[in-house]
Amino acid sequence: MNTYSLLHGIAMNVWIYSLLVLWTVLGLFLSPFQTAYLRLRHHWPVDRAVRHLIWLYGRGWLLLISPFVSFSREGVTASELPERCVFVINHLSFFDTYFMAALPHSDVTFAVRSWPFKMFWYRLFMRLANYLEVEDLSWQQTTERGKDILKNGGSVLFFPEGHRSRDGKIQRFYSGAFQLAVAAQCPVVPLCITGTDVLLPPGRKWLRPCRVKLQILAPVAVDDYQYEGGHLALKKKVKADMVDALEAMTVMQAAKVEVVSC
Repeated sequence: MNTYSLLHGIAMNVWIYSLLVLWTVLGLFLSPFQTAYLRLRHHWPVDRAVRHLIWLYGRGWLLLISPFVSFSREGVTASELPERCVFVINHLSFFDTYFMAALPHSDVTFAVRSWPFKMFWYRLFMRLANYLEVEDLSWQQTTERGKDILKNGGSVLFFPEGHRSRDGKIQRFYSGAFQLAVAAQCPVVPLCITGTDVLLPPGRKWLRPCRVKLQILAPVAVDDYQYEGGHLALKKKVKADMVDALEAMTVMQAAKVEVVSC
C-alpha cells in the first residue's frame, strides 16, 4: 500500500466512523420528537413511524459515505414495486442493512438473527420497529407476525443465507422468506448487492473505498407455487435469478474497473 492509499484509507475511516457516531447520537436525541411528529402528521402507529426513522437514518448514512463510496441503484422502479412484498437479498457485509435505505419504500420490517439486537444503541429502535428476531421466534410466530405486517401494507426483508458470505458467492438459502411469501400470497422481490464485501467484509473493521451497486430484480409472483412444497420451488427460482444477476453485475463491475485503470 503506497502512502497516498494509506492516507486516503485513514481519512475515510476517521470521517465515516466519526460522523456515524455523531449521526447516531443525533438520531437518538431527535427520535422522540420525530416519532411524535410522524404520528401526529400521518397517524402512523409507533412501529411504522420508527421504521421510517430508520430509513431516514440510512439515507443519512448514504450521504456520509458518498465521498469515499460510489453507490448506485438500478432495476425495478418505485412505481413498479408491489405495495407489499417479501424482499430477499444476498449478504456480504454488516453494512448491507444500511444500504437498504436506498429502497424507495420506508415501511420495511427486517427479519434478522439475534446478534444485531445485542447492539444496545440500536436495540430499542429495532424492538419499536417490530423487527423479527428469527432466532428467538418459532416459525409459526414469524409467519403470523410477518403476515400481519404484510396485511397492513408493509414489506418484510430477509437475508435468506442467514449469515454473511465469506467468498462473495451466494450460500445455501433458508426457506422462511419463501414460506411466508406463499402463505401470505405476496410476491418476492429479489435484491442483489455488490461491493459491500470490499467496503467491510466479515472479520475486518478497516473500511476501504469501493463501488456499491444495488439491483432490484423483477417481482416473482407466488400464484404458481400455491401447493405443498411450492415454497421450495420458489426458493430455487429466486436463487437462480439472483445468481445470474450477481454474475452479470460482477462482470460489468470488473469491466468498469479495467476501463478506469486504463
